[in-house]
Amino acid sequence: MALPRDGLIQLTPQGLYCPAADAWIDPWRPVPRALITHAHADHARPGSGAYWAVASGEGVLRQRLGQAIALTAVDYGQELKLGDATLSFHSAGHVLGSAQIRLSAGAETWLISGDYKRDADPSCAPFEPVHADVLITEATFGLPIYRWQPGREVASEILSWWKAAPERPSLLFAYAFGKAQRLLAELAALGVEEEVLLHGAVQTLMAPYRSQGIVLPPTRPVSELPRSESLAGRLVIAPPSAHRSVWMKRFKAPQTAFVSGWMAVRGARRRRGYERGFTLSDHADWDGLLRSVHDSGARQVYVTHGNSDGLARYLREQEGIAAEPLQGAFEVEHSGEDGVAGGVEPLG
Repeated sequence: MALPRDGLIQLTPQGLYCPAADAWIDPWRPVPRALITHAHADHARPGSGAYWAVASGEGVLRQRLGQAIALTAVDYGQELKLGDATLSFHSAGHVLGSAQIRLSAGAETWLISGDYKRDADPSCAPFEPVHADVLITEATFGLPIYRWQPGREVASEILSWWKAAPERPSLLFAYAFGKAQRLLAELAALGVEEEVLLHGAVQTLMAPYRSQGIVLPPTRPVSELPRSESLAGRLVIAPPSAHRSVWMKRFKAPQTAFVSGWMAVRGARRRRGYERGFTLSDHADWDGLLRSVHDSGARQVYVTHGNSDGLARYLREQEGIAAEPLQGAFEVEHSGEDGVAGGVEPLG
């Protein structure tokens, strides 16, 4: 289904567009004015004339799009006037600086969720429920089989896995922006003070997190260690793109694990070639999606990404909420290379 032509938000070849603000939300192509929900590669693309985004995510956004981008950095909840529209950014709880974007003009208010989660995460601000007349929500994990355990419990499992193999390097693969930092923050909350080694793609994104006061263990890039130094018993965090790459040849007989919401699916770890899988996602699970739809109070819901058809049908048939899947070029990469390496960042 397409959006109504006379609605506050319209679907264009460049992406979601608000005529009242003359601005696009997470545009797929370069535009004069871009409102960015967060800095993942499938939401923040280079080439636009000007950007608006949350101040706490500025460091990562400039790291990925270029230090010289024209960026207006705003605080959560700060109201702005753009043309005939009122705009505000509200925490999405997804990654550092992630936001839901609320736009209103006349008597109508729309909320674009971006990516979000409802779980506690020590590496970013928690999700903020926001009311709107119309909601555009993601549905990356829009099936009842996806229900997450607390991040602290997953981190405890990872810590036990790491410490159970003192004779081997422990290579933990996680997306370079968001997931890697969340894991580090969860380990710090468990009292880990030991240095963690990082792949260069993860290391480049650490400074923005530390500048925001996120408590993390000490870290160092693997590249700074002498080649002769033993890596037995060390924890190393790397993006999935490094798995089975030349970079891995430095590690002798490592144990490997992948951290993602997709690890909830039986067989996913085996297909990807990891010894162990840990289920942890930076997206809402099934219960989180339903809770967020209800919290919004929206009379109309449009669903994008993932299982959009299934979630929209459930909302209509089981919850009595007007809901439709939103058709468009919304990119969802369930596997592949990390955005730092130049591809579209996998979701999960």
